[in-house]
Amino acid sequence: MGQHTHRYHAELDWTGNLGAGTSRYDAYARDYSVRMPGKPELHGSADPLFRGDPTRHNPEDLLLASITSCHLLSYLALCARHRISVLAYSDRAEAVMQTTADGGGRFVSATLHPHVVVEDAAQVERAMALHEKAHALCFIASSCNFPITHEATVVAGDVPTSSAASGAEMAR
Repeated sequence: MGQHTHRYHAELDWTGNLGAGTSRYDAYARDYSVRMPGKPELHGSADPLFRGDPTRHNPEDLLLASITSCHLLSYLALCARHRISVLAYSDRAEAVMQTTADGGGRFVSATLHPHVVVEDAAQVERAMALHEKAHALCFIASSCNFPITHEATVVAGDVPTSSAASGAEMAR
């Protein structure tokens, strides 16, 4: 495949000036907007613990979303290449961040909990093993300096067709 360089672009504007700028720590909103060419605008804020708007995505949310979605996409590609038919995939990921006394902090771990439904019971073991390879190939996980683990389940079966079944699966 070879080595290639890919570039990504984002434009960010802080939208939280309430009239006095950052004259005081409690005088401004943490709101911002991010635009990427050809994509819907993203409205973000700080985590509510840091005076952010709880209705907006925060950088911590977005980091975890990046990790779990990158794993998903790497995993699905591997399954397709290995002729494993994935019928459903869900994840209930969690990340842990620790703050420091000086106001900084860092993520110390993330754990993915992918639940995969494959069509063929004979492929469950192979599909389970592909999670390790997906983790190794994930661009985002490879860029993080904290441990990212996964506790996957793979089962064979049908995809739930009713919204009640989907809701029950979401609650698991």
